[in-house]
Amino acid sequence: MSETGLYALLIAAEEERSGIDLIIPDLAELIWGIVSFVIVFAVLNKFALPRIKEMIDKRSDVIQGNLQDAEASKTEAQGMLDEYKKQMADARAEANRVIEESRQQAEQVRKDIIARSEKDAESIVARAQEQIEAERARTVSELQGTISTMSIELAEKVVGRTIDAATQKELVDDYIRDVTTMSSNGGRSN
Repeated sequence: MSETGLYALLIAAEEERSGIDLIIPDLAELIWGIVSFVIVFAVLNKFALPRIKEMIDKRSDVIQGNLQDAEASKTEAQGMLDEYKKQMADARAEANRVIEESRQQAEQVRKDIIARSEKDAESIVARAQEQIEAERARTVSELQGTISTMSIELAEKVVGRTIDAATQKELVDDYIRDVTTMSSNGGRSN
């Protein structure tokens, strides 16, 4: 048989099939298709699917671990933020306390200097009254300038540094030394 004869035979066989026969495969093809499917499914089920499931399980575990780590980090960050806010509030309260103490001490020093000046003024002769009054006014002005300068310096120190216990103690000690020096000089700057 020639090629054309074989080709004609195939065309004749296809012409015999019509309608639904064209859609439904032959029984032999259907059986071989089912057998091939079962073999491929068995091989995939035996080798590929367990590995795929294992990879999916590992990935799921990694994702779950990452989610737990992220939640722990978020909780830790929130705790650190709360602690930072508390420390900032404590630092502000401490700064306000130091400023108030400084103001009270400066006011006491000012009162002491004024009291001393008034006591000295009572003991001086009447003809020196004008000179004493001028000296007293100058002392009050210098004291106010010194208090203003010290308050500004203290505020700069408080704002310019992070307040921790050591820094706070150092600021208070420096201020006390300044006030002591000012008191021992009689309120006059050299």
